[in-house]
Amino acid sequence: MAPVPFDQLEGFIWMNGEFIKWADAKVHVLTHSLHYGGAVFEGERAYGGEIFKLTEHSQRLHESAKILGYTIPYSVAEIDEACSTLLKMQGFEDAYVRPIAWRGSEQTSVAAQNNRIHCAVAIWQWPSYFDAEQKMKGLRLDWADYRRPDPKTAPSKSKASGLYMICTMSRHLAEARGYADALMLDWRGQVAEATGANVFFVKDGKLHTPTADCFLDGITRRTVMELARERGIEVVERAIWPEELAGFEECFLTGSAAEVTPISEVGEYRFAVGAISKTLVQAYADAVRPKRAAAAA
Repeated sequence: MAPVPFDQLEGFIWMNGEFIKWADAKVHVLTHSLHYGGAVFEGERAYGGEIFKLTEHSQRLHESAKILGYTIPYSVAEIDEACSTLLKMQGFEDAYVRPIAWRGSEQTSVAAQNNRIHCAVAIWQWPSYFDAEQKMKGLRLDWADYRRPDPKTAPSKSKASGLYMICTMSRHLAEARGYADALMLDWRGQVAEATGANVFFVKDGKLHTPTADCFLDGITRRTVMELARERGIEVVERAIWPEELAGFEECFLTGSAAEVTPISEVGEYRFAVGAISKTLVQAYADAVRPKRAAAAA
């Protein structure tokens, strides 16, 4: 059976301070952010009825909008409350949470100083970002054709919709070639990230990850780094060149959608789904479900 299109799901969406029916959450075709890519958004997950690191995500939504030159007319606390209330209204325990803010349709030109800033939250049930059966076998990544841009040419610290255009293109190309995703380089030719997740490598018991100076420093990325250090695993943030992948033993991706996902291939390079990857998969699963972990203890 084909999946139900997102605009045909049922339930409610919080939009501009009100809870409205899912089918009524609409914008005009001349909405500025549809034409000029000025939306900012978050990707969050709820586990057992609680949204993991909700406030951090709401704060980053505000920071992303500020970088793009506008202010969201709802506070961090108001967005937190909207997300939590909507999760209960939808009746979900485990779900994906998508807050988004965007410029409206008062002006449709490059300039948009007079446009209203809209904000919405949608929540739906969404399983693993990658195929669950293949996940622990390690996914295969292609090399992306596009690169993350110089931060002098794009607002790379903002989780902004326009920055994902090359990610969609790169993932489509990778999937057409039989891969699950693509690993992107930056404008310098250094390893950056996958199309929607940060990347880590393992060598000699240490974690190595690219310095987040031209792509998003993910909340899940930071969480996994904390979990690794708590377990005595050294974390090294540094520039990583593609040819270094030949010397790494393990590789995995991190993100709210991807969670912690082991990688078995990046182009011509091969990796084992080893002990550190498995440890951090479990550590993250326990961190997002603390009640379950406490009960098991």
